[in-house]
Amino acid sequence: MHPLDGSNHPLGRESDGVSGEHAIPFLARPRTVALSTTTACQITFLRIVLTRAKQVFTLLNVSSIGPLSTETTVADDRTAKARIRDAAIDCFAESGIDGTTARKVATSAGVSPGLVIHHFGSMDGLRSECDRHVAATIRDYKHDAMSAGPNIDVLAALRGANAGPVMAYLAAVLVDDSPIVADLVDELVADAEGYLEYGGETGLVKPSADPRGRAAVLLLWSLGALVLHRHVQRILGVDLTNPDVGADPALAAYAGPAYEIMGGGVLDEAFATQLQGVFAELAATDDQPASPDPHKTQPETAPTSKEDT
Repeated sequence: MHPLDGSNHPLGRESDGVSGEHAIPFLARPRTVALSTTTACQITFLRIVLTRAKQVFTLLNVSSIGPLSTETTVADDRTAKARIRDAAIDCFAESGIDGTTARKVATSAGVSPGLVIHHFGSMDGLRSECDRHVAATIRDYKHDAMSAGPNIDVLAALRGANAGPVMAYLAAVLVDDSPIVADLVDELVADAEGYLEYGGETGLVKPSADPRGRAAVLLLWSLGALVLHRHVQRILGVDLTNPDVGADPALAAYAGPAYEIMGGGVLDEAFATQLQGVFAELAATDDQPASPDPHKTQPETAPTSKEDT
């Protein structure tokens, strides 16, 4: 008999043609050549080693990483709501607001479109939840960076940022002039003011006479670069929406000049001081009640009648 026909080989057929309720797995039945306990343990151990080796290769070889499947041993412990939110961030980043529907998000998350609406009420509700998650992700990363103070390992922080689709998401949604985006920007400004203040406490950031104004300007500059990311890539050669931009050497073309501006300044110190004085005076006059414009027609008052006196 052929050695692989299942009669005497340990890797042969499971039931040897026996079907129905009497069919039992091969290794559970007495065989002419039975596996010893030691041999069975060795085979089991070898299978575990091969499985672990495959997992390690998948983690280390970036090109082999793909979507989680039912065969992976790494359990996805996110709730259905979190999976939908994360899938929506990916969809918005890839297809924009107009190109993202509840059905598209549901397909990406592996759920029904009805479950998307059940959890978030509407696509606007889903976007608001995505905004909150993105803002929290940025806030946590910035807070961790500020915690290190002046001794921060900048390259390690950049490489460990793991921004994922966050930057691409912002680039896609910020062009939408809607109350939802206004709320997102307001939250990002408030967060920026908070972590810059914390950076002052750790010695990483200089104090400011106008903390909120400085936070708003820095944030808006950064968001503007994201919206114009295609021009940034065309001119400087770095894609700010790349999930791995922190590990891309091309980032130096953008970050180098940016931190030169923030750290060293651009203007002569005396001239910068003069400008700050000018705009401080301007801000002070803006707080005063406006003088009436003599050229502006004043509203006419009704003539007073004798009965009114």
